Amino acid sequence: MPSPALSTLDAAPPAPGAVLLNDFSLQVATVNGSGSQSSNLVLLRTLFQMGIPISGKNLFPSNIAGLPTWYTIRASRHGYVARKKEIDFLIALNPETARDDVAALAPGAAVLYDEPLALAGLRSDLAWYPVPFDKLVAPVCPEAKLRKLVRNMIYVGVAAHLMDMEMPEVERALRQQFRKKKKAADLNWAAVLAGYEFARATFPQKDRCRLARMDATRGKIVIEGNAAAALGCLFAGVTVVAWYPITPSSSLCEYLIGYLKQYRLTPEGKATFAVVQAEDELAAVGMVMGAGWMGARSMTSTSGPGISLMAEFTGLGYYAEIPAVIFDVQRVGPSTGLPTRTAQGDLAFTASLSHGDTRHLVLLPGSVEECYRLGLEAFDYAERYQTPVFVLSDLDLGMNHWMAEPFAYPDQPWDRGKVLTAADLDRLQGDWARYRDVDGDGIGYRTLPGTDHPQAAFFTRGSGHSDRAQYSERADDYAANMARLLHKWNGAREHLPPPKLERDAAGEIGILAYGSSHPAVEEALDQLAAEAGLHAAYLRLRAYPFAAAVAEFVRRFPRVYVVDQNRDGQMHGLLALDLGAELALRLRSVRHYNGLPLDARSLTDAILAQEGR
Repeated sequence: MPSPALSTLDAAPPAPGAVLLNDFSLQVATVNGSGSQSSNLVLLRTLFQMGIPISGKNLFPSNIAGLPTWYTIRASRHGYVARKKEIDFLIALNPETARDDVAALAPGAAVLYDEPLALAGLRSDLAWYPVPFDKLVAPVCPEAKLRKLVRNMIYVGVAAHLMDMEMPEVERALRQQFRKKKKAADLNWAAVLAGYEFARATFPQKDRCRLARMDATRGKIVIEGNAAAALGCLFAGVTVVAWYPITPSSSLCEYLIGYLKQYRLTPEGKATFAVVQAEDELAAVGMVMGAGWMGARSMTSTSGPGISLMAEFTGLGYYAEIPAVIFDVQRVGPSTGLPTRTAQGDLAFTASLSHGDTRHLVLLPGSVEECYRLGLEAFDYAERYQTPVFVLSDLDLGMNHWMAEPFAYPDQPWDRGKVLTAADLDRLQGDWARYRDVDGDGIGYRTLPGTDHPQAAFFTRGSGHSDRAQYSERADDYAANMARLLHKWNGAREHLPPPKLERDAAGEIGILAYGSSHPAVEEALDQLAAEAGLHAAYLRLRAYPFAAAVAEFVRRFPRVYVVDQNRDGQMHGLLALDLGAELALRLRSVRHYNGLPLDARSLTDAILAQEGR
């Protein structure tokens, strides 16, 4: 985690030419399908194994191969893991983007590039490292077909020399990457050594981007948010998974399928789960609703276009009160939008998905740890409140690599909610109505199909119904049912994950944010304090509907900045509706919607501009 209070010297931009020790951003610019991902992950893991806090972000095109892709690794001795706006070290391998990539660099940055690109003449204020990739890889890899993939390891070796990476850690990271393929590991390691020896003989002066061993990653793991969410589903006891592939959510179900096959088979090899790849998202969520009605813990994962298709079934789940968990790994819209860019554009949509008066429970994980924890807890909430529950992640959180503490093993039993058994029905002697509020919390009691009792059955309908689940168009029945559903939804406010006060301050401003904006906000808080003497309090939202603590936070400050990664300030809008006119006037909207993960510098500049500084 970032330091709670950095000195002005640490938070200020480095002086021109200063050594950037464990504090820089490295970007690899190549083309999709070139096999660079393995090389990039070797670099990422090497830094992590050296004890240096890191994050990795992949910016890739929405086609299979051939278009530009960028992978950015941030090293930060302060523990910052948000995207850094500036690139300090560029590895330029894509002829189509190389000149633009170089033009975007700040003076003093370094460029490691494929020698035939002849980039060194473009600018005189950069450090240049031309590398003859094809010449170096040829003796290492005699098979021409393999060279395209192996040549990427050349830049790992060159960067290792320039940045003082520990070569034993480079080799350990590489062999972990190819742990089941010794021949491939040996071949790629030879390419790394070729790059390293070339750089040592050619570039005797080390680059200003330097690395030195730290001890800030001990005991931590590196994981993607989608993998973490899949683990949460596994530990929650999910038994039915219905899905349709869509970027960036596909890997969540793919990870989950792998976990289920590993941990959910009987000794005889029989599956204790069901996974269905449906023909589309509409069919997938229909299967999830059917399984939830049957008493199974069921889920699907999708992104914005899939959410659009799920509207009608989700409304049925809300009105007929059927448990279901829907993971929305958000991307840029509208329509197809930018399928491989990140956003928080589905918040307002999911909060009231379907027609009529509909309100859903929405969970907002802000880290991979919470992708796991809230992914697990979502199933409890779905069954406790007998309703669909949305878990909103996004591409940045879901598909990128993040450091995390190891996840805690669950120590609480599942909450299956108000389920009546045959013995319960005997005790009630027929005095049971599916949609009757007997406890004052708006939540009725349900039975599961197959309950062996003559009074267990009830109709599940999406049309008007009485508290006994009988068809009804009576005005009083409809109004009473809708009022009860709202009461149930409001009752969840203080039982969903509470907002977390991440930073307290007695200054003039507060900040409200959620989801993957969290790392950028943490860093921006330090920038605001160091550069402008502006100390802000920060409350991180983790669920909708909002707990009373949100209003209490807003009351403390004359101005509260609401951070959204969408054009229309969707969280700002939901808060304004919830808080009422007096408190809504205190809210200020900060919006980031270019498809790139939010960076601290953009956030700091936006807040200072609204503060008139």
